[in-house]
Amino acid sequence: MPLQNRVAPDGSLHAVVERGTMLGNRGGKFHRNDQTLCKRRHASFHWICCELHYKDMHHEAMGQGYTSLFFLDEVTALAAGHRPCFFCRRKEARAFLGSERVTDFDAALHRERLASRPVVVVGDLPDGTMIAMDGRFFAVRHKRLLRWSFAGYTDAQNVAAALQAKLLTPARIAAILAHGYQPRWHPSALNGDN
Repeated sequence: MPLQNRVAPDGSLHAVVERGTMLGNRGGKFHRNDQTLCKRRHASFHWICCELHYKDMHHEAMGQGYTSLFFLDEVTALAAGHRPCFFCRRKEARAFLGSERVTDFDAALHRERLASRPVVVVGDLPDGTMIAMDGRFFAVRHKRLLRWSFAGYTDAQNVAAALQAKLLTPARIAAILAHGYQPRWHPSALNGDN
């Protein structure tokens, strides 16, 4: 039976079979010894997105130190409010944060996570941002919306210029994407790139 540690773009945690392509955590352990979640959904405001496999290191998904989380891809992790890890993804983390201090960024990002999500014009969003519309999640890629699921992206459709939807990706992260940061996409998102 899958653990409740698969992350949707809105940051909610689910127990599904699909594991995704990236790993992460929310600053420590927030599960019980029986591998069920506590009431809280994070241990600190340091939420990271990591390599699924790194230098043959192994840890238990819901072990002693961390509640490990799984993401379809980095686009999903960013939408849920996670940033690249400085341990296993140092190059990406530096490109992502630039000269900003990690603690300052994470604290400001956590305030955004707790705030209500704004409604935005979808045509103005950079690639890699995610929205919620009609109870479903979509990622923006090359002026198209890709429908998200735990198994991958489907149903690409063109973005209507005036379309409005709830922005899931925190504004601080959307600004980093707008400045050129290239997140990792699940292979299913690349199907329409030819």
